[in-house]
Amino acid sequence: MNIRNTTAKERMLKKIRQALLQKRENPHIDFEDSPLYKDEEESLDVTFAREFTQVAGNFVYCDGEISLIENLILLAEKLQIKKILAWELEIQELLGQYGFPIYTSDQQLDVADAGITTCEALIARNGSIMVSNGNEAGRRLSIYPPIHIVIAKTSQLVMDIKHGLRRMSEKYGDKLPSMISTITGPSRTADIEKMLVLGAHGPKELYVFLIEDRF
Repeated sequence: MNIRNTTAKERMLKKIRQALLQKRENPHIDFEDSPLYKDEEESLDVTFAREFTQVAGNFVYCDGEISLIENLILLAEKLQIKKILAWELEIQELLGQYGFPIYTSDQQLDVADAGITTCEALIARNGSIMVSNGNEAGRRLSIYPPIHIVIAKTSQLVMDIKHGLRRMSEKYGDKLPSMISTITGPSRTADIEKMLVLGAHGPKELYVFLIEDRF
């Protein structure tokens, strides 16, 4: 009879196979029904502002359109922003009625200091911005300029991503945009010597101007 000595690896694999064949009770029978997150005690706007600023976002609350314009002017002066792009008709009309200077041509993209866009929703749970290519701004305006400014309304605040997707489903029906993503803070990377660098693959600064529209 030929007896072959088993290696440590073979013995380990044998134990694994035996363990897989044994039927055991699920120690976490209610895992799928258990909540992934704890319930938030704060309002959606406070939760979003807290989480958004924790990922290096800049949050600006505006109680109306006048406040929005005033804060945009202050930001432009502070950062010496000269060329701001806005491709969405909604933003062009909003800023245009107050005489706020913007560029509307995509030919200015390579020299733009900042880009202003809307969004699909604000995800309060993790301070993220849900965007898509379903509007005139597409995807480029949120990526190329070094400063990305998002104008959003309090009615766009939702708790989780699933709620944001539900809003989009209600808005677009069966014609959902081909690109849906979330932005969580400015672009960043730690690939080089494990040092965090902002703006490596996109905007270095991200602002959300939140307009109150729930009166």
